[in-house]
Amino acid sequence: MFAVGWAAWVWDSFDFFTVSLCITEIAEDFGVQNSEVSWGITVTLMLRSLGALIAGSFSDRYGRKWVMIANLFAFIVLELCTAFTQDLPLFLGVRALYGIAMGGLLGPAASSALEDLPISPRCNILIILWRWYLPETNYFQVLKAERETKEAEKAAAAEHGEKTSSLKAFLKDSAAAMKANWFLFVYMVVLMAGFNSISHGTQDFYPTFLKDQLGFGATQTTVVTVVGQIGALIGGTVGGYVSTFTGRRLAMMTSCVIGGALVPAYVLLKDMSLVASGFFEQFFVGAVWGPIPVHLIEMSPPALRSLIMGLTYQLGNLASSASATIQAVIGERFPLPPGPDGDERFDYGRVIGIFCGAVWAFILFFLFVGPEMTQEERNEEAEQAKEYERMREQGISLKEIGIARAKGVNATMEPGMSEPQEEKAAVELKENA
Repeated sequence: MFAVGWAAWVWDSFDFFTVSLCITEIAEDFGVQNSEVSWGITVTLMLRSLGALIAGSFSDRYGRKWVMIANLFAFIVLELCTAFTQDLPLFLGVRALYGIAMGGLLGPAASSALEDLPISPRCNILIILWRWYLPETNYFQVLKAERETKEAEKAAAAEHGEKTSSLKAFLKDSAAAMKANWFLFVYMVVLMAGFNSISHGTQDFYPTFLKDQLGFGATQTTVVTVVGQIGALIGGTVGGYVSTFTGRRLAMMTSCVIGGALVPAYVLLKDMSLVASGFFEQFFVGAVWGPIPVHLIEMSPPALRSLIMGLTYQLGNLASSASATIQAVIGERFPLPPGPDGDERFDYGRVIGIFCGAVWAFILFFLFVGPEMTQEERNEEAEQAKEYERMREQGISLKEIGIARAKGVNATMEPGMSEPQEEKAAVELKENA
């Protein structure tokens, strides 16, 4: 399940960054300024929130599987359409639709990847077929059975046998959960605005800075960019791992401090030494992001994990969606002498440096004042997952576990129980389910 969620988001990101790497070339093809093409990035990010809201709601109600398949199919169609656009308005329209599909994927993908993992390791046709034949997560199957049982009991108890719509009941429960956690929800959106700003602020317009301001060729730009992304990959892995024993916030705050200190080297160097500074800057961008998926899931209400995780991330994306356009427009106010071919040049590096320094400080502040799941809560959740597995070994289905939870049956299988005790607990749970 982890591999499916990971592969889906890799494919999503691959298509998104092909536009970032080709802003200059697309602008030449359409005969427009770089700042106009940068709107292709902005509209994609702006509409991801809509996709997250739609897909997250369906994912929490009906499951992660089919929502992911629908989104992946949409990617195939829209990726092909992007290549055949003939002008800027059509290009922006296709990228806007792509943004909806992109926003709809993260919540279900992250939930599929992380829900069934132990706590410590948490941190397109082929993919569709792969996801098609895999089941739902254990956590969701128990949650679904529990919710359906409660809905059935409410319908049976209703006066004159009046039935309550399961969708209506789900929306009512969702509204109650949102009302009880609104302040946390707002905090998560603000936090994700900072996280998205630092990733898009250091990555989206950086290839244009390399090509237009520094005069790098396609090969040099690709090398600097790819090495930087390798750094982000390694940093995300290291940051996620370190957070399992230092705590999520401490690991991320440390990355903020070091990442901010590296910003001058990221934009002031003028030669291929940017390969090294780009690697380490992106290493800490990745490191600060490493714990975020599980950090968001740990802070989200259990019944709305896919919706809240995806929606807060995408609303943060919405708030930061204009990062590349802001850098492009402001950068064009600082002209430099024309290049060897007489091409216009602008001081994009200055704008990127100031922007990223401010965002690193913003993230550091909100991480410092924000909440975090305690180790005791993590241990409790991990033990619950292990208990599900012990129950399944005794022949109890996930559906039966969910039904028992809905009825308030306290049949547990704690570590150290003898085999007869486990069998007795299994019989009790089955009888009540």
